[in-house]
This record gives sequence, structure tokens and C-alpha cells, in this order.
Amino acid sequence: MKPADERSIKLKGVNPVLLLGAGDSHLKIIERSFSSKIVVRGDTVWLSGPSDELDNIEEVFTELIFLCNKKSQIDRVDVETVIRVVKAGQAEEAATEDIPHHKHLDEVILFTHRDYIEAKTHGQIEYVKQARQNDIVFAIGPAGTGKTYLAVALAMAALKNKEVDRIVLSRPAVETGESLGFLPGDLRDKIDPYLRPLYDALHDMVPSNKLERFMEQGVIEIVPLAYMRGRTL
Repeated sequence: MKPADERSIKLKGVNPVLLLGAGDSHLKIIERSFSSKIVVRGDTVWLSGPSDELDNIEEVFTELIFLCNKKSQIDRVDVETVIRVVKAGQAEEAATEDIPHHKHLDEVILFTHRDYIEAKTHGQIEYVKQARQNDIVFAIGPAGTGKTYLAVALAMAALKNKEVDRIVLSRPAVETGESLGFLPGDLRDKIDPYLRPLYDALHDMVPSNKLERFMEQGVIEIVPLAYMRGRTL
């Protein structure tokens, strides 16, 4: 028997009555669907149970919070649908009915704990399309056009869909022609500014406690490009 894990979820920016249902009716549906212990105190949900199942429960609450922010109300059918698709490993489908009808589903890359990430411009849509169809894609463009951000979103979507077991994000630690030796501080101080866009993107897409756990377990790894030499993935 796997040892029990304990986690907490903050219900920020959402009406608890809307999320949990009248008389905790939605919460009771979630409790019946999982063997883990679920306790709500104030704006915090406390979870205790097997780690794999807690991942699913966190996903259920994430998707329901997303729905609550997009709809004036959610009902039993919404809750049961979210639970069913999360258990099936297809959490991204849980909120697709709330995407505006003019938006094509292929443009949506990832549902996060805050919102969803989509390709907006023609170039971004083509970039996402090529990334989904090819193992290697070269993207060239000015700063701020979403090259790094969309790449991280695609990687997180693949991890969420269980298409990959882990993610290694790599980025050059210096610009062309520069040297780390001339930069102040220790090695971490030298390379962190160059890797910051990767950290910022991840914090937008993954709750802080979950991201910290993923990085501790090596599920997500951020490595300067120079350190990838000789590694086999």
C-alpha cells in the first residue's frame, strides 16, 4: 500500500458556494469519486491520500475553478464530467464547452489553474501546428512573440496528457559572443537571468506547490544548454 500524501488547495478568486454546491453537494460527488480524504476549512481544501489520486483531485478542483470563473453557475453534470475526463487523463477536455464558439479547439494549448493558453496570431497558430507534427521545430522571431512561452505550454500539455514522463527545458546561458566568466556572482547568479523566462512561464501554468514538487522529483528540469552536452534523453 502506498504511503498517504498530504496537500492543500487554496480556493482563491472563486465563490466557495458555487464551487462546492448547495449543502456541499458538489464536494460530496468528488468525495464519492475518490478514496482520499477531502476536508474543506475556510478557503482551503485539505487532501490526504495516495499521491497519484491527489494529482487527479487537484486537477478536478483546478478545472472546476476554471469553470466557475467562466460560468455564472455549475451543476452536478459539470462536476461529474470533469471527474470523468480527469480520471481518463483528458483534463483539457473538461472545460472545452466554455471556449467561445468562434475559437477553434486546436488553438487552445493548455488549461491552467488560472485560465487557458491559446495561439493567437497566425504565426503562433502555425508554430503550434508544426510543433505538434514534428519532433524538432526552429522558431525565429523578435522578443515577445511567444516563442519560449508557447514551447513551455506545449511541453506542459504533453506532460499533462501523459505523452511524456518528464520535461527538460533548456536555454543558452549566455548570448552569442559573451562569456559567463565576466558576469558577477556564483554560477547560479550568472545563469538565472537567462533562464528566468522559463521559470516565469512555468509559474503562469502550474500552481507553485505543484511546480516545486515536480522540480524536486525531476519531472521538470531546467538546464543551461551548455550542460546538455553528452546527455541522452
